[in-house]
Amino acid sequence: MTPDEAQQLAVQASNALAAAGHQDMIWGHVAVRDPNNRGIWIKSPGWGLEEVDPTLLQLVSFDAEVLTGTGKPHKECHIHLEVLRARPDLVCSVHTHARNAVAFAALDVPLLALSHEGALFGGDDVPRFRETGALVSTPALGKSLAEALGDAPAALMPKHGMVAAGRSVAAAVMHAVLLDRACQTQLAAMAAGPVTIHSDRAEARAKRSECWPDAQIEAGWQYLLRSTTAGLAL
Repeated sequence: MTPDEAQQLAVQASNALAAAGHQDMIWGHVAVRDPNNRGIWIKSPGWGLEEVDPTLLQLVSFDAEVLTGTGKPHKECHIHLEVLRARPDLVCSVHTHARNAVAFAALDVPLLALSHEGALFGGDDVPRFRETGALVSTPALGKSLAEALGDAPAALMPKHGMVAAGRSVAAAVMHAVLLDRACQTQLAAMAAGPVTIHSDRAEARAKRSECWPDAQIEAGWQYLLRSTTAGLAL
């Protein structure tokens, strides 16, 4: 990957998340690791995910300084800086205020494998970052969030939103989308009555391997890219 490609992926990821329903006016962001390890490519503050184009990107160093682009860095750039610092294998991280995830996190119940999306976590529930429901605006809070995420595909941030990550931009975006959909499915089921049927841990792990290999993650990502081009809302 070149820096130009990283910038293109940051734009595509932002637009894809918007197409998948993760837009929240000007809030939420996605970061792509600079291939020269100078920091992260992320949209400038004050713009919606669906508005992002190459002119609105910043290169923010791991010291939270803007190296390329205009304006100050996001107050919550530490989410991405610390998640990617903790995991050198990760290429991309996502933070959004997806409504289903926020609503589900407020219930404080385990995320069950009710669907293919729920099986993403292999029947092990989804991690929660509980230290604060306010902004993750310091390196210390970013480190705590990275610890809560661990090696999971994504984590809930009760009273706030979610964080997702991946070894590719496609994986990070799809992990965010799949978590929100899993939350949506369980919210609907719980609203209708007690949940009695779901995959146990063994079946969930098998489904995770079968339903979410790299090829399927890439296929979902390509669909999101086509959706942004067609102007569709999922």
